[in-house]
Amino acid sequence: MMQSLSKLTVFLCCVWAISLIYGEMVAFWVPLRSCSWPQPPPPPPPPQTAGLKNSPKQMKVAVVADPQLMDRTSLRLAPKSFALEAIQFYTDIYMRRSFHSSILPFKPDLVLFLGDHFDGGPLLSNEEWQESLSRFKHIFDLNRRGSSADIKFYYLSGNHDIGYAGFNSLHPEVIDRYEKEFGPRNYRFTVGKVEFIVVDAQTLDGPLQSDVTSMAWNFVKSVSKDAMLNPRVLLTHIPLYRPDGTPCGKYRSSPIINQRVSHSQADQGITYQNYLSDEASKRLLELLKPVLVLSGHDHDQCTVTHMTSVRPVTEHTLGTLSWQQGNLYPSFMLLTASAVESLNTSSEKAVSTSLCFLPMQTHIYIWYLSLFVLTLLLLLVWPTNGLGNLLDCSHLVEFIGATRRIFKTGSKEKDEDENCEYEMIWDAEGAMHLVKKARNAPVASSSDTGLTARSNAVVRPTAKKHVAQEAGTSFTVELNTEVKLDDTGKIPRFNKSKERIVIKRLIRVFRLLMVVAAVNVPLYMMLLFKDWIDQ
Repeated sequence: MMQSLSKLTVFLCCVWAISLIYGEMVAFWVPLRSCSWPQPPPPPPPPQTAGLKNSPKQMKVAVVADPQLMDRTSLRLAPKSFALEAIQFYTDIYMRRSFHSSILPFKPDLVLFLGDHFDGGPLLSNEEWQESLSRFKHIFDLNRRGSSADIKFYYLSGNHDIGYAGFNSLHPEVIDRYEKEFGPRNYRFTVGKVEFIVVDAQTLDGPLQSDVTSMAWNFVKSVSKDAMLNPRVLLTHIPLYRPDGTPCGKYRSSPIINQRVSHSQADQGITYQNYLSDEASKRLLELLKPVLVLSGHDHDQCTVTHMTSVRPVTEHTLGTLSWQQGNLYPSFMLLTASAVESLNTSSEKAVSTSLCFLPMQTHIYIWYLSLFVLTLLLLLVWPTNGLGNLLDCSHLVEFIGATRRIFKTGSKEKDEDENCEYEMIWDAEGAMHLVKKARNAPVASSSDTGLTARSNAVVRPTAKKHVAQEAGTSFTVELNTEVKLDDTGKIPRFNKSKERIVIKRLIRVFRLLMVVAAVNVPLYMMLLFKDWIDQ
């Protein structure tokens, strides 16, 4: 028995170890196999590539949207509570693993964040905001001491970072602390031969007389007046307008979200919107003439095409990087920007994109829970007499029945043996049998049967002749086991207590669970914290 249980314990330890290693480490390597950098555009003719022989033909950009680090505003949990700390830790470590194990191995030249770095950014105190900022830097290795030291980072402001126009117009200090750490909200930069235009979309639909709104539109106008020397990519946290019910493509995992707009009572602008207004979206496209638009905010993937006077323009809305923001399928994007000068300003071939999905953390936890239930069932029903009777369900039925009798509410179920007595009967062959009879039934006397008797054990007439022939034999009831009558005059039960069997089996299961845990809990803790230590 012990050898069989030892093999079972070793097997369970191995299964748990493999599951933990896969779920905590190997699963984050899957995107490296299932995703790749999009192919660069075909090289131009040889005369135009003179002098570029040793120059890179593309620049690699990793695009991340809506990390939205959880804080006290996320689930209305008490600050510094254990529940909040645990949720923050497991959300942060998922994004850190994703960044270090799934994104950085692609060796991007730069990383682009599409906004919503924090969850309650505008509502946090300076101390809380600094704490979230420290977490953000640690997750994405922004201290520049690790493998991302040579990578450039660019940021967009999101509504969960600074709020909408209706909020930040009344709280300019929120914008000040954001810009002090992440830089201006409206700017441009060039990657290869592609120009990226960053616009603070939260302020575009605000009142025109507002300073933050006029600042955003003045920036857009100044860019539109400059000579368009390179293809442009528009970056906006809030997606451009799309009619209600517009299909989002095959990668969409949640229902389509239609437009919803809220305005402040003081007429200070918008306090919430799903998309930019139709007017603001068309104006942006006409002024900037981008070949591609990237956005976030929606937490789910969506690809739409906008019609302009110049050309159709594709917009990719990226899903969130976090597994706690309503999307079970976190993702990121790989983008290649051409470094070849020959491509004209309207060439869509200047930019190529590829959407990559991260491991589903909820599915990993569901697998852990299923494996725990399976482990518990195996330990409960594993036979105590070896593997030969594993398929015999009688021991399982007996165990379940005994357990039900123990934990059943109300009075304990009476065993049918308590309502009867046993009668020892010898047949004609001299064999003894135990026969049940009602407790209140009259006990036959020796005078009635004409036989010798001891207590309530009698010999039937059919055995009388045989007894006479064996006069030299003593008829005692020991038969290797002495039979003693209790106060009620019945023979006690010979089987073990079912309650005792259940308790012993539960103790055995608990001990085996402790063995499995002793092997795998340290392994889980090692895998859990190995990426969290500062590089």
